This record gives sequence, C-alpha cells and structure tokens, in this order.
Amino acid sequence: MARMHEVDYNIYGDDMQFVEVELDPMEAVVAEAGGMMYMDDGIEMETIFGDGSQQQSGFLGALVGAGKRLLTGESLFMTVFQNRAQGKKRLAFAAPYPGKIVAVHLSEIGGELIAQKDSFLAAAKGVSIGIAFQKRIGVGLFGGEGFIMQRLQGDGWAFINAGGTLMERTLAPGELVRVDTGCLVALQPTVSYDIEFVGKIKTALFGGEGLFFATLRGPGRVWLQSLPLSRLAARIVSAAPRIGRGGREEGSVLGGIGRLLDGDN
Repeated sequence: MARMHEVDYNIYGDDMQFVEVELDPMEAVVAEAGGMMYMDDGIEMETIFGDGSQQQSGFLGALVGAGKRLLTGESLFMTVFQNRAQGKKRLAFAAPYPGKIVAVHLSEIGGELIAQKDSFLAAAKGVSIGIAFQKRIGVGLFGGEGFIMQRLQGDGWAFINAGGTLMERTLAPGELVRVDTGCLVALQPTVSYDIEFVGKIKTALFGGEGLFFATLRGPGRVWLQSLPLSRLAARIVSAAPRIGRGGREEGSVLGGIGRLLDGDN
C-alpha cells in the first residue's frame, strides 16, 4: 500500500478551534465539503467520489467508497486540497460547532479508528474513510448515532471534532464504562461497543437521559465529548421563542402587551 501523505499541522483556539495544515509540494488532505476556512495561493481543490485513498482502484472502487459514505448519511463527494506550488503552503479547517479538534496519528493506535459520522473533519490523503457496522442487534435497533460509524484506516493524520470538552480515556482489559450514545466521539476497534437499556421504566421515561446507554468495554482508548451536537440543537430548539405573524413572541406577557399597544387585539 502506498505511503500516506505526511502533513504538518497546528491547532489554534480554545473553544472555537481550527486546524492549520502545512502541505509540501504535491501533498494533499481530504475533507468534508464546507469545512475549509482559508488556503494559500497554489493549493488546488478537486471534488472526488469517496475518499480518494489508494485502497480504491478505478471507477468501481471509487463508486464503492462513495456508496459507503452515503450509508453514513454523508455526501457522495469529498474535497481534496493539494499543494501544486513549489514551496510549502497552508490551509485551515474550522470546527463546525464549539468544542475541541483532536489530531490522531493512525499508525500510533494500530492503523484504525472508529468515529461518529459527524466528528470527522479532515485527514491526510491516503487515509481510507469507510463505514463500521456494529453486528450486535441491540446497537442496530437502538444505537441512534452509534449504529453506523465511520472507520478511518491508514498510517497518517486524521482530525476529528468533539463538542464541548474532550475527554480521552484508556480502558483496561475488561473495564466497562457507560456513556450517552451521543457523547461517544471515537474509539479503537479493540474496544467492544454495545447498547444497554437504562433499567427501570420510570427512570427511562422521566429521567431525561434517554432509554439507552452505550457500553464500552476495554481494552483500548475512547474519546468522549461533553456536548453532542444533537443535544445542543435540541436545547436551542426548545428555547427558541414562538414567533407570531407579526414577528413577536406569542404566549408571553410582553408579546400580549405589544399587540394591545399596536391595536392588534
């Protein structure tokens, strides 16, 4: 298999981070559409089927790779950014929501990482971005975000995004931890992953934590996030005011007074 592109990088910011990647001539990175923040002159963009990894051969291989991405709910296409100039060039990718960017060198963790489908940001060209099915029936029926995950394979850098505060934890052999399914960012394939019912039906219905937990059993490293995008979106929707025909908040005292003053009632 061909060598992955060895890119250099720096991560900037605290809660709203971006990663700046430095490319030597002809080096490239692959990313989801819409993640690019800026790039130097001399870097060219190309939209491709699938992930552009060397594991794909010909149009059929690219089509299979694109089909796998479709199953994860992502676009059929990805964008390759390649340095076509003589000297080093830089480009940056911004996190889509507040949190942390994690740089993982795949060769240092066994060449493979399983990640939530919304957490992938960018990777050195050559990294294969496929899907990881969980064969357990519990995960298949109730896993939510965790049923179909992305499998990153190769020996280069991959950048993933975690919402809120990031926690990295190494589980010992047989060690078990239960987490909210949305709080799981990534894990090594040595970690077994299943879905577990919370227990008592009263707790499940009124506890506010959902009906199921993800159970992670070591050995291996796991990455967790304190603020999943789904949780953030749900809170924003629940807090959004109801807008009436006149653009005011319906159901509030101030909204009612405003309508009276304007002669709407």
